[in-house]
Amino acid sequence: MPRDPDLLDKVINLAKRRGFVFPSAEIYGGFRSTYDYGPLGVNMLRNVRQAWWRSMVLERDDVVGLEAAILGPPAVWAASGHLETFTDPLVDCKRCKERWRADKIDGVCPNCGSTEFTEPRAFNLMFKTEAGPVEGEGATTYLRPETAQGMFTNFLNVLTSTRRRPPFGIAQVGKSFRNEITPQNFVFRTREFELMELEYFVAPGDAERWHRYWIEERFAWYVDLGIPDDQLRRHEHAPEDLSHYSRGTTDIEFLYPWGWDELEGVANRGDYDLVKHSTASGVRLEYFDTASGERYTPYTIEPAVGSTRAMMAFLLAAYHEDVIEGETRVVLRLDPRLAPFQVAVLPLSKKPELEGVAREVANQLRREFVCDYDVTQSIGRRYRRQDEVGTPLCVTVDFDSLEDHAVTVRDRDTTAQVRVSIDALVGELAGRLRVS
Repeated sequence: MPRDPDLLDKVINLAKRRGFVFPSAEIYGGFRSTYDYGPLGVNMLRNVRQAWWRSMVLERDDVVGLEAAILGPPAVWAASGHLETFTDPLVDCKRCKERWRADKIDGVCPNCGSTEFTEPRAFNLMFKTEAGPVEGEGATTYLRPETAQGMFTNFLNVLTSTRRRPPFGIAQVGKSFRNEITPQNFVFRTREFELMELEYFVAPGDAERWHRYWIEERFAWYVDLGIPDDQLRRHEHAPEDLSHYSRGTTDIEFLYPWGWDELEGVANRGDYDLVKHSTASGVRLEYFDTASGERYTPYTIEPAVGSTRAMMAFLLAAYHEDVIEGETRVVLRLDPRLAPFQVAVLPLSKKPELEGVAREVANQLRREFVCDYDVTQSIGRRYRRQDEVGTPLCVTVDFDSLEDHAVTVRDRDTTAQVRVSIDALVGELAGRLRVS
């Protein structure tokens, strides 16, 4: 069943009001499907990336990183099949003239309700531009629609420079661009977005086993970071729905306010990409096993997720409303590893003697945690502000702190408060936050 239909509007409102996400170029009326990430959004998006990178690269010995170029020559995209097949079915509503992606509207125009459309036609999603001072076919280049191809074209470079052997992976986080027909649902589907992708190269006979492994590994990552497992499910694509490169794809779906939809895809790309680039470039993108004497083209398992889409899912899953002392409270129950701030330091008043101690405490904590410092309005209002943006712990410096050299630590989720010595504060917070 779909979730609270007002949830999306509530999260969008909070995201703008509290500085997570702003409409891009808003003073000029905005630009459809583009968003800017504000002070808190930048922090949270960085934390999503870091959590992914730590899980996929830093905590493993079989994956290395890469940062490939955004611009690419037509030869890459011709070989990969994107120039020919990276399309969506485009239709025009005959009544209101709006254009839609045919497979997303169930035969009814979302704008006017008409059921009369033009025949579907293939619409290529790649952004084309010109490189250099001379226009023309020789200067044509493309913004990448995925980060994957840079990992395939660098397969041999990584293989030889790192002395890896299958199974091993190449991971990348970076911007991608798709000229979506109907961008929609806030940052769920946009034309400019950031992808976190892994290309994991395996022996052909091991591909099915590794495909299952990565489906479960990626599902567990979301649960570990706070999304309830009943808001996630696995959806295996039917053969007729597979992408041109895929031998099998399973989506990890999230229960969005509009229903189940894709959060992350885990595809078995087979040897499609390496074979295509080998054929087109004349360079053999293969692995030679010196132990067995076998030469083969590895298969590739690809978990791929948009960091902005993942951030959106974490925000939706974390949004809660409860009642504290007779007042409705909005709280983001974000995992401390994802929260924009891990700790907020709050002097009880603006008295210089309190602010002096509070500043010292904040400076001490900033060496270990991402901290906010807030001195405006009543302490109750400041607690509510920190709850609303997901700050797990608040540290309050009060007049007793001048005598007992201790502070009050307040928990976001339970609102429970305990007194902690300033000397023991870093250890106390570290134990509660479980961050590194």
